[in-house]
Amino acid sequence: MKIDKDSTYMQMALELARKGLGRTSPNPAVGAVIVKNGKVVGQGYHKKAGTAHAEVLALEEAGPDARGATIYVTLEPCSHYGKTPPCALALVKAGIKRAVIACKDTNPKVDGGGIEILQDNGVEIVTGILEKEALRLNEFFFKYIEHKIPFITLKTAMTLDGKIAAYSGDSRWISGDKSRYFVHTLRNQYDAVMAGIGTVLTDNPRLNTRLLEEDKRDAVRIIVDGNLDIPLNNQIVQTAKEQTTIILTSTVKNQCKAERLENMGIRIIELGGTPEAVPIEKALPILGEMGILSILVEGGANINAYMLENKLVDKVYWFIAPKLIGGKSAPTPVAGNGITLMKDAVLLDEIEYKQIEKDILITGYTRW
Repeated sequence: MKIDKDSTYMQMALELARKGLGRTSPNPAVGAVIVKNGKVVGQGYHKKAGTAHAEVLALEEAGPDARGATIYVTLEPCSHYGKTPPCALALVKAGIKRAVIACKDTNPKVDGGGIEILQDNGVEIVTGILEKEALRLNEFFFKYIEHKIPFITLKTAMTLDGKIAAYSGDSRWISGDKSRYFVHTLRNQYDAVMAGIGTVLTDNPRLNTRLLEEDKRDAVRIIVDGNLDIPLNNQIVQTAKEQTTIILTSTVKNQCKAERLENMGIRIIELGGTPEAVPIEKALPILGEMGILSILVEGGANINAYMLENKLVDKVYWFIAPKLIGGKSAPTPVAGNGITLMKDAVLLDEIEYKQIEKDILITGYTRW
């Protein structure tokens, strides 16, 4: 059954591509597998922008066995000259006979051009194998190509009665060890992690990635701080030269402090608005131009409320822990008054439920 074999090899290519998540921006994450006579002879994935593409790495591993073989690739091969030559031409030169492509590349620089080159040179083309999975794999990339702003995911953890902390502000820890480890795997895949000044002042977090893997890396930190209230001795400030850090603020009033923060390695972006409601949406095109295609929001109730009220959220990771805090003064995940009518509630699509030890993780995409 050709379609079953195609799906099997494409799944292998998708798994390879996932290794590049969080490292390839502004490029997509791509995996490729070359098969000849039922045997995998070459494979590769795009590791970092500016380095060899997945198809080229797979061809290098396959060597002369690439001639007459089938390549499985998660995204349409590129057809333009950038930091690397076109992959479509490399496939033709290597003698690839058949190309199975999960999804087309909507980047205007490609947009069918790669497939056209292959077809014009006699390569058999099959598209749409595990297409949905491939589109989700590169949801960050496709969002940026269409809208020129980052893909935004909101992550929060709450108790069974909907609290993110006790009335005293203590929140360590709501979720279990494995849930928190999962969050670090997310940080490892996103270009940036965002938090509000309230979270920074309360928890003094590092917002780094604490994993055992050798290839772990820290995401860019984005702090929303309307008044530049962040203390100079805060962990984030003290490590700004080790981990790229950006502060989104309204209008700088304390120029002296701003200069000190910048000298310590922090980039400050002024967005206007008010200190209580920094217009985060104005920063999104700027962040996109910086190569930040994805942001994991780990803020408190105020940041969550702003992001939802302004329809900036694309996806949510919502942890629920089997604990009860109680008390009307204990904070909930989303501040403000919320909606007036139930029909205006934010709905989620493609919902998934996962149990992580005693916690429940709900994942879904916002429907705006």
